[in-house]
Amino acid sequence: MIAGLMSVSLAACGSGNSNSESSASNGGSNNGNKGEKVTIELAISKSSQDSAFVAQDLLDEFEEKTNIHVNLQLLPAEQTSTVLQTKLAVDETPDIIQYNLASATTDLNLERNFEILDNEPWVSRLLNKDVLSAYGHVYSFHVSQDTGMQGVVYNKDMFKELGLSIPQNFEEFLAVCEKIKASGITPVFMPFKDNWAANIWPAAAFADYAAKNEPALFDDLNANRKKWTDIPEFETFLQQQYDVYKKGYTNTDILSDSYDMAVGKFLNKEVAMMFMGDWLIENVAEKDPNIHLGLFAIPSSEGASLGASPLGGQLFIPKKAKHMAEAKKFLDYIATKEVAQKIVDQRKYVSIFSDVTTPELPEYKQDIVDQYITPKKTVLTTDAYMLVDRSELYRSLQDQFAGGKTPEEVLADWNDKFSQLMKDKGVSGF
Repeated sequence: MIAGLMSVSLAACGSGNSNSESSASNGGSNNGNKGEKVTIELAISKSSQDSAFVAQDLLDEFEEKTNIHVNLQLLPAEQTSTVLQTKLAVDETPDIIQYNLASATTDLNLERNFEILDNEPWVSRLLNKDVLSAYGHVYSFHVSQDTGMQGVVYNKDMFKELGLSIPQNFEEFLAVCEKIKASGITPVFMPFKDNWAANIWPAAAFADYAAKNEPALFDDLNANRKKWTDIPEFETFLQQQYDVYKKGYTNTDILSDSYDMAVGKFLNKEVAMMFMGDWLIENVAEKDPNIHLGLFAIPSSEGASLGASPLGGQLFIPKKAKHMAEAKKFLDYIATKEVAQKIVDQRKYVSIFSDVTTPELPEYKQDIVDQYITPKKTVLTTDAYMLVDRSELYRSLQDQFAGGKTPEEVLADWNDKFSQLMKDKGVSGF
């Protein structure tokens, strides 16, 4: 399989790289003065082709101004991590990679493979360096500081019609579910055929608990000073999500229903809520702007904070990029006030630059800013602190809903797998 992926990898980027090397040998690095054309390679998952950074008009304008052509390497969505790992390992390195910061730390060995960007000119204009940083350094680039928020997506009109208020704890949440069910509507849609969806509740609940009770908890877990089974509250949070299902407040076929059904469920007003990110709200609004959805924090404990996903879709420059200077010019270009403002306006982003204005936001996003971001009631989800692949955790969560594991067993199995993965990674303490 690895040999096959390497062949695909080499074939996918061979022609582009040969052009790049030829251009470089002809003095292409002096492209700021529009010398010989240089081609740089930007690797991106096919599932991310709608990224603002690869819009054709932006690439064309960049090429016109700099004589630097950006060639896109479109990677199979289901194999993006594996193909990038192979490219980095065999030195078929793209000049720029679009990826997720949290996943890059676990999947792509961020510190070993990627350039630190602390001294780039645009860094001084950042309003929130944290969302682009890891290990105390800026490793990635984006024009937005909106990380994507995770909580309970809900139909605001249904809540209003039924006289419901936002629940502030788990008991209030169950009461809300009971009233919705009594009205003939499924309270919560659980699409746990996609096992990652079962992690939305725990990822926010675990992080909220740690932030309020044990701020060093994830450091302790990552140093093997504590085990996942040492925190009884984690077991409680897993039981809460399971109770929502066992009490009959969800779709019946949770292990057969998938995330791609979610938009339709909300459009048809079959469901009232779902544990998910605000990207779902955007997807529904694109289909029907008359459906008013909102987001509130996972009600795992009293007054919980809203989960903030690690920012996705940033740009990274590998240390072994063949055209480092040109790759950095591409980031410089996007970071210019004019270009960044255009992207922020088009995408309704919360600007990350001090001189780029955040546009009028959609209602749901303004609510999130007012109710959670401005009063600082957000917490980075557990995923942001994980140094290893989480797929085994997702599968264990899925097993819980198949009736095969208790919350205690889910945590015990994950603790063993986590320890082995950390040991394999060579992390001190394991």
